[in-house]
Amino acid sequence: MSASMLPSSVPSRPSRRTFLKAMLAAGLAPQIVPARVLGAEGRTSPANKINVGVIGVGAQGTGDMRNFLSQDDVRVTAICDVNQRNLARARKVIGEAYGKDDVRVHSDFRELNADRSIDAVLMALPVHWHSIPSLGAVLAGKHIFHEKPMALSFEEGRRMRAAVRKTGVVFQFGTQQRSETKFRWACELALNGRLGRIKEIQVCAPGGKPGPRYAAQPVPDFVDWDRWVGPAPATRFHEDKLKRDNHENMTPFSLGMISCWGIHHLDIAQWGNGADATGPRQVQGTGEFAAEGDHDAIQKWQVRYEYDGRPPIVFAQEGALGFTHGIKFIGESGWVHVRRGVITASDEAAILRDPQNKYDTMPVKLRISTNHTRDFLDAIREKRPAICDVETALRADTLCQLGLIAVKRGRALQWDPVAERFTNDDGANALLQPRPFRGDWRLPAV
Repeated sequence: MSASMLPSSVPSRPSRRTFLKAMLAAGLAPQIVPARVLGAEGRTSPANKINVGVIGVGAQGTGDMRNFLSQDDVRVTAICDVNQRNLARARKVIGEAYGKDDVRVHSDFRELNADRSIDAVLMALPVHWHSIPSLGAVLAGKHIFHEKPMALSFEEGRRMRAAVRKTGVVFQFGTQQRSETKFRWACELALNGRLGRIKEIQVCAPGGKPGPRYAAQPVPDFVDWDRWVGPAPATRFHEDKLKRDNHENMTPFSLGMISCWGIHHLDIAQWGNGADATGPRQVQGTGEFAAEGDHDAIQKWQVRYEYDGRPPIVFAQEGALGFTHGIKFIGESGWVHVRRGVITASDEAAILRDPQNKYDTMPVKLRISTNHTRDFLDAIREKRPAICDVETALRADTLCQLGLIAVKRGRALQWDPVAERFTNDDGANALLQPRPFRGDWRLPAV
C-alpha cells in the first residue's frame, strides 16, 4: 500500500485484465511485467500490501503477528517493545517468514505511530498500556487490531470509540471467538429459538491466580522497566512481573481475570443475547480478593446482569456454575454449552444433529468470519466494519467494568445503556473514570 495513501482510503485491487490494458495503452510490452506485480499465482503486488506495525511483541503480540505474517497482502514493517528479548524473538519470527528480518525496530510507540508509511497497527501491550498508544495510532489515521480488554477504565474505552468514529479507521477487537464456527452456531441456536425461550445465559471464565509478595530485583539491561510501568504507579522490579499470567492479576496493571478472560466469553453471551447495540439495566455481584501477595486483583466473583426484554447473564469464575469454561445458553426446552473447540447440548441428537439446526440453515444468521485477522484486513480493503468493531467491543467490555464495579460497591446498580452511566450511585460513576496517570503520561484528547 502506498505510503502516501490514507489508510481509510484503500483502493480496490485492479483486475489483471485492467492492468494489462493499461500497460498496452502505455505502449509497454506485457511480457516484461513481473508476475508478482500482476498478482499472478495468488501473490499480491508490493504496492498493494497493507503495511502493519506491531506495538508489543510479547507472547500474545508475537502470536498475533504470526497471523499477519501468514497473509500474502500484508507486510509487517515495524515492531515496538521496551523488552529487548521480545524484540529479538520477534525479529527472528519475521526473518523466518520473509527470509530476512528487514524491519524497523522501536522502543517508543510514538515513533511507530508517527510513521506515515504504516497503514495499520496491531496493539498487544499489557493492559495498563492499552489506551494511550492505541488512541495515538487511531488519531494518526491508522487502522487498529486492538487486543482485549479495552483498557483499565470504561472512559478510556469510550474515548477509543470516539476516536474511531472521528477518524473512520477500521477497528478489530481481539475477541477471536467471533471468528470460530462453534461459537456462532451456539448463538444462532439461541437466537432462533431452537432451545425454546432462553431463560438464562451462564458464563464461566478462569478465576484469579494467587501470587507472592515479590522482592525487589535489580533491573536487567534487557528491559526499560520505567517505560514498561509507564502510566501505572511506580513499583519495584521483579522479572516474574513481566509474565502475563502474573501482571494480569495485579491491579496496577490489570483488572484481573474478570476482564482479561471474561471479555472473551461475555462477548459471545452478548452476541447470543442479541445485545450488541445495548447493555444491561441492572448489575449486582459479589466477589473475593486475595488477602495477601501482589496478585491483588479479584480472585472469585458471581455477577448477574439484568436486561430489558432479554434474558439475564450470570457470570462467575470457572466451576462456580457447575462447569468450567465457556458460555451456556439455557432455554425452556434445552441448553447448549460452547467453549473453544467444543460444543455440547442437553440432547445432542435433537439439537446438534438436527439438519434444520445447522448454523447455515436457520433463519437468523449471524455475521460469518472464519479468520479474525483476515476479517480485519478485508474490512480495510472493503471499507466496512470488522466483525468485532469498536461499537460491539465497547458494549461487551462494559460488562467486565460493570461487574467489577458492582462487586466493589456491594449493591445492585442501575445502569443506563444509552447515557452509559449509573443512575443510582455517584460513587460507581466515579469508578468509570481513568485512574491518575504517573508522570507526564496523559490520555490523548479526541
